[in-house]
Amino acid sequence: MEKSKKILDRKKISLFNNINNQIVILFGLVLIICIFSDLYFKNSYLTIPFIITTLLSTIITFVGIPKLKKIEIKQIIREEGPKNHFIKQGTPTMGGIFFIPIGIIIGNIFYLNKNDYKIILTLSFLIILFMFIGFIDDFLSLKKQLNTGLRSNQKIILQFFISLIFITICASNHLIPSTIQIANKMFNIGNLIYPLGIFVLLAESNSTNLTDGLDGLLSGCSVLIFTGLALTILIENPTNNFTLASLCIIMAGACMGFLFLNKYPAKLFMGDSGSLAIGASLGGIALISNNLWSLLIMGGILAAESISVIIQVSIFKISKLIKGKGYRLFLMTPLHHHFELKGNDEVLIVSSFWFITLLLVIINIIFFIKS
Repeated sequence: MEKSKKILDRKKISLFNNINNQIVILFGLVLIICIFSDLYFKNSYLTIPFIITTLLSTIITFVGIPKLKKIEIKQIIREEGPKNHFIKQGTPTMGGIFFIPIGIIIGNIFYLNKNDYKIILTLSFLIILFMFIGFIDDFLSLKKQLNTGLRSNQKIILQFFISLIFITICASNHLIPSTIQIANKMFNIGNLIYPLGIFVLLAESNSTNLTDGLDGLLSGCSVLIFTGLALTILIENPTNNFTLASLCIIMAGACMGFLFLNKYPAKLFMGDSGSLAIGASLGGIALISNNLWSLLIMGGILAAESISVIIQVSIFKISKLIKGKGYRLFLMTPLHHHFELKGNDEVLIVSSFWFITLLLVIINIIFFIKS
């Protein structure tokens, strides 16, 4: 018994060291990209915002953890989830209220009174309101002492109206193009940008919400996707869009700072207040910069998580209707839970999903350099 306990302790220490090393590498990689971009692209200004945001996000989040514990803002684990998640019960949650505002505040400070400040202001409106939806969801979940706060239809209705207001503001101020780029081709869609924009914001925010199920999974993937989006914007139009590229890297820094405390074993979860805001910011930036195709490629993990849920629910309902008994393709969805139930370590799943996201970012960057 004592021997098995020692083996388990050594395994935990090994996992802890592995994830720490990977986070240091991730931070170093983003920092090198920022320095290179500032040297290569004229007027690029990524390094200082990234360092400042990462530092402030880490400090504010660290200071906020005891406050959340004091007022008992603690995660409630759903009973139907993986059994090994019950040890996470009681971990502070709602961390999005710390690192998301840091990204927004720094973005506004850096670009106050600049020519493109209205872009930052409009995106800040979108991100804050999606964070607020997540906050309500988290708060109701804690109040009910259940893993569900807002009902699905309530959440979708709120997301729909905020997305519609955002798209309308963008269209009326000529902040959003009426064309979309798919691969290296442009398509004029006119007023279809309204339903498309709403769909993108709903799909992206709910995808990030579903992905946020393992320690450091969404925060790490978000760092990479935001960084990839910043590079894509710079490569695509090196004389403009520095505001959007900088906002991407500021959000990457906010997620990076949070990741230091959200890594395995997590001291804090972001909750819906964080995950919905991340999805909204990714979707909003991609819409304004006309990089929906790039976001689809780089956010492949986010898409896979959502698609796994859609497939699982669809197959279950159809098979139950036809055969009278529901059939499941996956052991559990979203996808990361399937791999967990297959016996894979949480850290291995997270680091693998990070690595896949990094490869997808590299593929997207190579595509844009060649085109």
